[in-house]
Amino acid sequence: MLEGIRIVEFEGIGPGPFAAMMLADLGAEVICVQRPGGPPLPGAPARNPLDRGKRVIALDLKSAADRPVVEALIARADALIEGNRPGVMERLRLGPAEARALNPRLTYGRMTGWGQDGPRAVQAGHDLNYAGLSGALWYASPPGQPPVTPPTLVGDIGGGALYLVVGLLSGIIAAARTGKGPVVDAAIVDGSAHMMALVMAMYAGGQFQDRRGASMLDGPHWSRSYRCADGGHVAVQCLEPKFYAEFLALMQLTDDPDFARQNDPSGWPRATERLAALFGAQPRAHWAALFARSDACVAPVLSPSEVESDPHLSARGTWMRAEGALMPRPAPRFDGRRVDPGPAPARDAHRAQILAELGLA
Repeated sequence: MLEGIRIVEFEGIGPGPFAAMMLADLGAEVICVQRPGGPPLPGAPARNPLDRGKRVIALDLKSAADRPVVEALIARADALIEGNRPGVMERLRLGPAEARALNPRLTYGRMTGWGQDGPRAVQAGHDLNYAGLSGALWYASPPGQPPVTPPTLVGDIGGGALYLVVGLLSGIIAAARTGKGPVVDAAIVDGSAHMMALVMAMYAGGQFQDRRGASMLDGPHWSRSYRCADGGHVAVQCLEPKFYAEFLALMQLTDDPDFARQNDPSGWPRATERLAALFGAQPRAHWAALFARSDACVAPVLSPSEVESDPHLSARGTWMRAEGALMPRPAPRFDGRRVDPGPAPARDAHRAQILAELGLA
């Protein structure tokens, strides 16, 4: 879908590489400028799975010898991705002003946690910090327990990488129309706050409360995970009355008074206790089989090592093996086509090829 679009990525960690991978998955030509001397994270694999489908070249951004290569890459790119703290690229004389002097059509993508300005802009932070400050962490666990989210998903990927991709694509479209590319300030704290829009709409309507455990999707016995006899878990979220009725029927609870008033918070604790005991009496496989073909909105909670063999995910080919690593295939799909991305390259693998293309060999 993005064939003919060129992206230059300055190597970082987390959401920036993910965003560049997603653009490569969608067909863009992505060149990752790697740091000399090895990956930015100690112990990272020599072939980073997030570099799949990209070409790579190691360049020292402080080196006068490498400067012409960096400038040539920027001059021919549609978009740029960098994930440094505010001011770093300016000190390297590779900030938006210098980059757009080389290429006015360039969309300059900046991936940070706190954004380019504000009191926290230059502070360190990580996924959980951004999600906490934005409000996205508030409802992220049962009441009485510390909030916790799946690692990287709410902040780095959801609030960071995906918003950067949307911003870059928007900028590329604008540049095609106006001849001038914008600077995209993709802050994880902003993105994770923006993802709260649906919750805040329900908050305004009284369906969510400040008190944890008292809201429509935060506290009910029909919207949580339960532990099974074998230590596995199932996820239950039968929100609509007809799905709740099917859930009760399969659990043989249709006429039980503890479950008669689905949306009455006063009954949720007792119903939760009852369901915890029921689910805890059988292994996860029992519940997975019971609900496999129902609309009761119950699914097993799978570990990363189990997802590949799930019948639905297997049928769709959602997961793939690449050089021994389990990775998701590109998403979304277009016209129903399932795409296999290119392999993850070794570091600096495309140096000669890239220099030749730039006329700098």
